[in-house]
Formats: sequence, structure tokens, C-alpha cells
Amino acid sequence: MPQNPEPRVRGRAFRLIALLLLAFGLTMPATPSFAQAAGQVRVKIVKAGLLVGGGAGSGVLTYRGKTYPFKISGLSFGITIGATVGRLNGWASGIREISDFAGTYSSVGGGFALVGGANGVHPRNEKGVTMVLQGPKAGFELAANISQITIALR
Repeated sequence: MPQNPEPRVRGRAFRLIALLLLAFGLTMPATPSFAQAAGQVRVKIVKAGLLVGGGAGSGVLTYRGKTYPFKISGLSFGITIGATVGRLNGWASGIREISDFAGTYSSVGGGFALVGGANGVHPRNEKGVTMVLQGPKAGFELAANISQITIALR
């Protein structure tokens, strides 16, 4: 009884296509996302407000084994009442060059603190850098607002 050669031909064609796709994928240059690395961020910020809030502080970015001090300033619009001091820790991702970290970040958020509380933000800048920061804050604050912060490397 003769065997049908069609399944062997399909199997060989499939293996050939898979091998070609693998070879093509290995020869493609790495996209910028593969070259990006995350940096560790530590921030201390003091903020206060009544309707419109303002804040200022400083921090350190540790990126690829080096530390980069920076200044932070910002405004928030919405419901803001009170004053707090916060210490935030977290990560910044999407950094291709250290200059990408500096810029204007935007976020929408809110929070409450009475003597002490927790803070968490996820701002993103115009260069695609996103930070995920969280930590304790002390003071009194009631906030539901849109914030913009500016980071300048020192």
C-alpha cells in the first residue's frame, strides 16, 4: 500500500518556514525597548495647597550603576487641601538616555493623610519615561487632582 507523501511535504515546508522566520528574527537589530533599562528612584517632596497645590523636592536616580541627583517641582489642579512631606521610592522605566528622565510628568491621582498616610503615583513624561513611586507621607492632605511635575537633573 503506497503512503501519501503530502504530510511529509507539509512537515518539511513548515520546518523550513519556521527556520527562515527564526533566522530573520535573529538578524533584526534590537529595538530601543530592548536597550532600555529601569532606574531606581528616591524622592523627598514637600507639598501644600488650597485648591491649587504646589510642591518641591529633590531626589536621586540610580541608573546603570551611576547616581544622578535631580530637583523636582510641580503643580496640581483640582481639590487640594493641606500640607504633607513625602518620601517616595520606586522605579523609572523607558529610559533610553539619561536625558530622557528629565522633563514634565503628568498624572491623575488623589489621596488622604491625617498625620500619616501612604502615597503612590505613576507619572509619565513626554519622552515615554514612566515612574512607579510609593511611600509614606506625613501631614494633613485631602487631594483629588491632576498633577504636573517637572524634573531637572542637577
